[in-house]
Amino acid sequence: MWNIPTEERLTKIPRLYETEHVPLKDKVICLHFFIGGCDWYIAEFDGDEIFFGFAILNNDLQNAEWGYVSFRELREITIQGWLEVDCELEEIWQIRKASGIEKIRIAHGWLKHEETTQGSTKEHELILKIRAGHF
Repeated sequence: MWNIPTEERLTKIPRLYETEHVPLKDKVICLHFFIGGCDWYIAEFDGDEIFFGFAILNNDLQNAEWGYVSFRELREITIQGWLEVDCELEEIWQIRKASGIEKIRIAHGWLKHEETTQGSTKEHELILKIRAGHF
């Protein structure tokens, strides 16, 4: 794995189930792992091996979902024997709510805050879903 998160960075992630009362839109995404068309957005960590977050595999936003992923398995993923999963650097990744991450927002069909306050139409929602590959 490239750019393995530091222990200090990992300790800042809420523990598993610590945020289960928090609506999905408001979950804070602390880490972003990626490779090819796959993204893992991390919201919780057990402190050892298991992350909880949102996974998008092969750019398939329609089947993207919240769930658990093994840190060990992420570290072991390679493509053609040399390309490894990367963790976005702390200097680049901005910790933010799930609703502030475009891929998660589109996968869920959530509108941006500005769009909801402007009285967004059903037509706009349909366009978002089409862009996400729902049709």
